[in-house]
Amino acid sequence: MIEALLPAHAVAVEAFADVAGETPYPGEEDLVARAVEGRRREFVTARRCAREALARLGYAPAPIRSGPRREPLWPAGVVGSITHCAGYRAAAVAPADAVAGLGIDAEPHAPLPDGVADAVTTAAEPARLAGLRAADPTVHWDRLLFSAKESVYKAWFPLTGRWLGFEDAELTIEPAGRFAARVLVDGARTDGGPPLRVLDGRWLVADGLVVTAVTVL
Repeated sequence: MIEALLPAHAVAVEAFADVAGETPYPGEEDLVARAVEGRRREFVTARRCAREALARLGYAPAPIRSGPRREPLWPAGVVGSITHCAGYRAAAVAPADAVAGLGIDAEPHAPLPDGVADAVTTAAEPARLAGLRAADPTVHWDRLLFSAKESVYKAWFPLTGRWLGFEDAELTIEPAGRFAARVLVDGARTDGGPPLRVLDGRWLVADGLVVTAVTVL
């Protein structure tokens, strides 16, 4: 599913269920030592997906630790992203000399809980969502916007080292399966690359899920 949204250089692995009794990979146990069972299961499965994706790039199995904002720490020369929600876990990786940044996200294809849309939209976005709903009421556009902004952040943070709030990126969503996020704050990168001003992404809805991906080339 998620691979349809990614460039040719990227590798994705996904899972729709957990393996009963699977334990954390050695070196990752402390990351979920205090987590509830559901959180442990999604973590273990998603990290397994990530190791399988890395193996396809030629990397030996190893712990995937977390950074200060719980972002996965990839081997040198790799960029990637992990996502999980009810009934779905996925990881995507790519060589850093081919792709500068990746962000993926999956969400249940259902309306956002009451009040959440107000917290994640900029002033211009509610009217855009209303227009999209009028044209196609079968898509939960508010959930799609939420997922797209999650993907934007996951691509943004490794390249900038800075927080990006929901209000700091303004989305334009195309019904044909693409979106663009205009960054409303300083987009300077720590790697010396061009500032992040607009991040382009793709989306799809299938099997009760909405999945989104952002690629920075």
